[in-house]
Amino acid sequence: MIRTGVFGLGTIGRHVCRAVDDGIHGVTLAGASARDRSKAEEFLGSLAAKPPFLTTAELIDASDLIVEAATQAALIELAPVVLNAGKDLMMLSCGALVGHEDWIALAEQNGCRILVPSGAIAGLDAVKGASVGKVTRVAMESRKAPLKWVGAPYIQQHGIDLAAITTETVLFQGSAAAACKAFPASVNIVAALSFAGIGADRTSITIFATPGLEHNAHRIVVEGEFGCLQVSIENAASENPRTGKLAYLSAIAMLRQLGATLRVGT
Repeated sequence: MIRTGVFGLGTIGRHVCRAVDDGIHGVTLAGASARDRSKAEEFLGSLAAKPPFLTTAELIDASDLIVEAATQAALIELAPVVLNAGKDLMMLSCGALVGHEDWIALAEQNGCRILVPSGAIAGLDAVKGASVGKVTRVAMESRKAPLKWVGAPYIQQHGIDLAAITTETVLFQGSAAAACKAFPASVNIVAALSFAGIGADRTSITIFATPGLEHNAHRIVVEGEFGCLQVSIENAASENPRTGKLAYLSAIAMLRQLGATLRVGT
């Protein structure tokens, strides 16, 4: 059994806990940690297995795999500790890995793995396959309703009034590396795309504010010697309007894959 600890009990963390509690072959829930202990303990007490609330150190000690479902800022503190302990780490806030590629070497040094779910996009299996050969272009477009970009450092730094946007507007155009710093809570998906493909500096992204858009919409274009791949997806929101359902569904799917006899896809 893979003892799994969940770090962060927001929308994603709670769904992951429920899925493991309901039963995933080869996986058991060792416990969870979160900022608000009282709310966390109330939630954990509602699960059938009633896993314990643990401090970060206790969670790492009790687990074989830590699922990070918090923020990039939290992951920057968490990742080196988990990897130095030789424990596998599943990153939902994988944008933090851009600029911290030394974590990959740290994982190798300590005999553990970094796992990145697909998140809110599709086609990463094809991108990985294509990248075995020559890939010349990886580009992404990301569209959300204006107010869903609230709080991003880039928006604050440039004094953009999101409430005043009435027509589709380009907020940002640049590399995945730059986007992960400019919109740390919102573009983890382009980080996953960049690691599956040609890297964060060569992967480009254009971010749009689109009034009236109900679902978050993403489009990927990949070109190379294999041909051309185009993927479009519209994500339904979870109970948290800023979190798409695919974000936690892909994490649960990855957990299921860990103990699966049959694995489909690259």
